[in-house]
Amino acid sequence: MLTRKQHELLMFIHERIKESGVSPSFDEMKEALDLASKSGIHRLITALEERGFLRRLPHRARALEVVKLPQQATMAAPPKGRGAFQPKVVEGDRQSADPIAANDTRDLPILGKIAAGTPIEAIQHERDRIQVPETILGAGEHYVLEVQGDSMINAGILDGDFVVIRKTPTANSGEIVVALVMGEEATLKRLRRKGASVALEAANPAYETRIFGPDQVQVQGKLVGLIRRYH
Repeated sequence: MLTRKQHELLMFIHERIKESGVSPSFDEMKEALDLASKSGIHRLITALEERGFLRRLPHRARALEVVKLPQQATMAAPPKGRGAFQPKVVEGDRQSADPIAANDTRDLPILGKIAAGTPIEAIQHERDRIQVPETILGAGEHYVLEVQGDSMINAGILDGDFVVIRKTPTANSGEIVVALVMGEEATLKRLRRKGASVALEAANPAYETRIFGPDQVQVQGKLVGLIRRYH
């Protein structure tokens, strides 16, 4: 099944080729789908190629060929080769909202890497964008970080995964959060409150739990989902 954006792009390309005989430019596709950057179009085209709906014609500018349309693909076998992003929910506290179509997505910023291990520098500026299913989001502002390290492996979070974070300055004890330590380092850990102290707990016995004073840890957001790239 195609996502809503994949379907919109495929039909836009199909109609443009049918009208003019030439596939649209990346700028035209970006404008038609109201995306912030052309990198989102690149990802959509790659996903459509992998699913067998589009083909890039070599040695020709703006050369895309529509191989099939969605209604022709009901019984199609899954494409071979590298898989696209396949989202899976880790855990979260999704707020109540109206029912959302399963194939709706939201374009979110990737803000850099987050340490699941020894803390690294605080979150950087937006470096890319990624489409995330609405079904794991809910209300509020969200962003995505790439995980670096293995301290959360027993929570199902691996090195190289992308974590989806809902922006919030508060979290309950036991929730997995993005924590800013001493105003300088960002890390992904399970938050535990012990009296006036704040503990950042790993999900890997090789790492020690770190204890801080209440003013030394600032919650930047909490985990609502995870995206993993399969090769």
